[in-house]
Amino acid sequence: MIKHLIWKTIFMLAMGLIIGLPGLALAGDHGNEEAHAEGGQGDEHGDEGAIRLTDAELKEFGIVVKKAGPGRLDVYVDLPGEIVINADRQAHVVPRVPGIVREVKKNLGDQVKGGEVMAVLESRELADTKADYLASRERLALAQTSFKREERLWKMKVSAEQEYLDARQALAEARINLRSSEQKLHALGFGENYLELLPEHQDQTYTRYEMTAPFGGSVIQKHISLGEALSDSSEAFVVADLGTVWVDINVYQKDLIKVRQGQKVVIEIGHGFAPVNGVLTYVGPLVGEETRTALARVVLPNPNGELRPGMFITARVATNSTEVPLLVPKTALQTMDGKTVVFVLDEDGFEARSVTVGQVNGLQVEITEGLQVGERYAYTGAFTLKAQLSKGAFGGGHGH
Repeated sequence: MIKHLIWKTIFMLAMGLIIGLPGLALAGDHGNEEAHAEGGQGDEHGDEGAIRLTDAELKEFGIVVKKAGPGRLDVYVDLPGEIVINADRQAHVVPRVPGIVREVKKNLGDQVKGGEVMAVLESRELADTKADYLASRERLALAQTSFKREERLWKMKVSAEQEYLDARQALAEARINLRSSEQKLHALGFGENYLELLPEHQDQTYTRYEMTAPFGGSVIQKHISLGEALSDSSEAFVVADLGTVWVDINVYQKDLIKVRQGQKVVIEIGHGFAPVNGVLTYVGPLVGEETRTALARVVLPNPNGELRPGMFITARVATNSTEVPLLVPKTALQTMDGKTVVFVLDEDGFEARSVTVGQVNGLQVEITEGLQVGERYAYTGAFTLKAQLSKGAFGGGHGH
């Protein structure tokens, strides 16, 4: 009997210690009910409860709080498209004279500056053109000397007028021939300063032709190798300035009446890329016979080269726009117990409040009831707050 009483006393003491441990409670314990009341948890889902988080926790879980207010609701139409090279900033580099490749200074993927030498050719045709120019200069000098002599003799009545006229005609022809030779060299990319110094050049430089970059950019194609014979139509390099890119959008026939130049566009690339905003700069007047779509285009800046030609995109074209009294992003809404809720922040913490939705697009939602202008709400991170209420634990139970 005494032994039985001793074991009963030990058991009761043990139970008392367990009940008194912080954070542990038995079902039906009154202290636990008070703790729930202080924490603001009303039921197992926490619909009536408040979630209290520190600033550090808000930052840790990516929860951004903003004030509710009016905004412009854009109605979008989603269209497929592709990022392509800006054709206005793409050049096919070809030699202007045929020749043999003696140096290749640039490779695929290299960056080039405007006027930078990309390759060097040895061209017999270029040497002939330069020689013709130099000969024309000499012929002009001789024609000028002959004309001056004949003009002086004719005025002195020593020579016949016909000889004077022949000398004047020869001078005119020499000038025409020189001008023609100059234009040929200008067409090959040689300037006036180069032509003035050409008579002083060494003979071996007459065959040298340098292919230069038309502007700064990247070498995206290369079709040239050392020792190769190129014609004046051979495409040696393709250079593109990828600082800007085009987004070519396919507009379906049913959407043509709604798509106009100047409309705002949100370009969604996916795969971890943030959406990019742009404006329609061109809407084509023709519909393709095979695709039955028209071409629309957006020009986007691409300073970091992240937008690569060939990427497929979805273009969200804003075809209509209206001002609404209260606008929130679609990600701020969550569904709980069959109701649409927004997490509103007050002095007690975040509360899941049922709201009524009005006009909607793919990104934004008009709120007609349940949220007031000026109230603070979870602009981002609403899903995390929903998980807190559903599981009753946030990051290991902190934040209550």
